[in-house]
Amino acid sequence: MLKVPINKPFINEKELEVVRAILLSGKLSSSKNEGGQHVQEFESAFTSYVRAKYAVAVNSGTSALQAALYTLDIKKGDEILLPSFAFVGTTNSVVSTGAKPVFVDILKQNYTMDPQDLRKKISKKCKAIIPVHLYGNLAYIKEISEIAKKHNLKIIEDAAQSLGSTYKGQHSGTFSDLGCFSLYPTKVITAGEGGVITTNDKRLASRLRMIRNQGIKGNNVKRFGLNFRLSEINAAIAKIQMKKITSYLIQRRRNAKFLSDLLADLDIRIPHERKDEKVNWFVYTISTNNRDRIMRHLNSKGIGASVYYRIPVHKTSFYKQKVKLPNTDWASSHVLSLPVHPQITEQNLRQISKFLHEMIK
Repeated sequence: MLKVPINKPFINEKELEVVRAILLSGKLSSSKNEGGQHVQEFESAFTSYVRAKYAVAVNSGTSALQAALYTLDIKKGDEILLPSFAFVGTTNSVVSTGAKPVFVDILKQNYTMDPQDLRKKISKKCKAIIPVHLYGNLAYIKEISEIAKKHNLKIIEDAAQSLGSTYKGQHSGTFSDLGCFSLYPTKVITAGEGGVITTNDKRLASRLRMIRNQGIKGNNVKRFGLNFRLSEINAAIAKIQMKKITSYLIQRRRNAKFLSDLLADLDIRIPHERKDEKVNWFVYTISTNNRDRIMRHLNSKGIGASVYYRIPVHKTSFYKQKVKLPNTDWASSHVLSLPVHPQITEQNLRQISKFLHEMIK
């Protein structure tokens, strides 16, 4: 039986060597405002890759979102606009500030925030928008930015799943005030755990460095902060992974193209890049009727097909809200994500196609 996970970190001797060296050195982390040596070197590599002026490394993607919200002084009574069809960490980060999440519907085309519904949800209490670049697909950031500018709203891009995705050559996470990335093991590169915030604003970058370090600058507490520091071990792993990202993305793109050709004759919605968009192919997400039956069949054959966001955030027990989000509800019952990561083979992809044809045709 095949054993093909939905995503799998690719770790080799280089990561193992650097972890061993750090453990032997005893310099596992740093409480300096600017971070330790490996943190600084990773941040430098990240800014060079995404072409942002500043990058601040933290210990998770959720921490990145929290730090971004704290940096913008989001507080109790503020409203933040964001999709319900996304990982709950985005919403949790909003609630951690005392602000209220206001859920916006998505577009069926690529499962990202619907600018039309966004316009309808804006109130006087709104302070920021968090579009989520889902499955590597870029949100309609041009339209969202125009809306934000008109209403004097800040934008925090949740780019956790979209490192390497671009629109007109510009990287996700760099279109707005702040961009937040994740380095969790399922992402296109990993640090084990970790996150990054990008910005082109020197003032915001300075705030972020204080916030990740308990609000400390020098020997003084300048503002509210928490321990969001990234360890030297995680940063060193991420730094090595950054050297591999181009080859990873080439292989993901090749696998996605190969799978699209294999599935072209099926009556399913397969993912497409829109004009001027280049997707990182974090996962390959289709939509189909009888989704759960198809997933069970693939899983029984050893294929790690997965449903992300089966229960949208607004319908979870904790956040239960009576809000009409028809496209979100549709996506939650129709989408299915398939693996296209660098370690999957053409034979694996042919098997996925074969199993899907058995179920759908």
